[in-house]
Amino acid sequence: MKVTVRCFATVRELLGAESLEVEVAAGTTVQGLLEQLAAGAPDLLRLPLARAVNRAYAAAERVLEDGDEVAFIPPISGGGEASMDAFELVREAIDPRVLEDVCRTDRDGAVVTFVGVTRNHHDGRSVRGLSYEAYPEMAETTMQKILAEVRAGRELGRIRVAHRLGDVPVGEASVVVVVAAPHRAPAFEACRELMDRLKAEVPIFKKEWFDDPEGGSRWVGELPRVDA
Repeated sequence: MKVTVRCFATVRELLGAESLEVEVAAGTTVQGLLEQLAAGAPDLLRLPLARAVNRAYAAAERVLEDGDEVAFIPPISGGGEASMDAFELVREAIDPRVLEDVCRTDRDGAVVTFVGVTRNHHDGRSVRGLSYEAYPEMAETTMQKILAEVRAGRELGRIRVAHRLGDVPVGEASVVVVVAAPHRAPAFEACRELMDRLKAEVPIFKKEWFDDPEGGSRWVGELPRVDA
């Protein structure tokens, strides 16, 4: 079967083309395709790369199908040290495996992941889902400050934090924090501090929707923790 590989930036320079048609065997994964391409361009395996299939981020173990469009995505604009950390607000489902795949490198002996999931109860009431909204510009600024402070004084690899906006049904992830590090202790510590401070300081707002005879909804939370 055949897949199309879209090539950008460093990947384009290594492969010498903006787009390639590649013949792959049935059952080939995204990682298998990367290794196949790296046979002619070994430096591909040394790059920090995200992966996308049909224009959506995908895990390395995703099995490809005939006609898929695949991209191996190098660090995006911003670059440099800033690409070590990333925070995003999204409206689609969050796949923790994709964020782990972006974070992990061969320098890391630990990858710690926290996934906050919508549960079906709170304060003795049945919950059918949550909704989130944010003050996005302030959320980005606040979270970047937190990321810099958490990183200071610790030996850490890449960090990714993603928070979902809109409706989040029971059982789905509302927030994912992934921290990679050479050693487990700093990874655990950083992951916990990031999540605790996100909940305490970042202007993201939560509404609970109830699934009991009373029904209805309510906004929940506390005032942010601030120094001023």
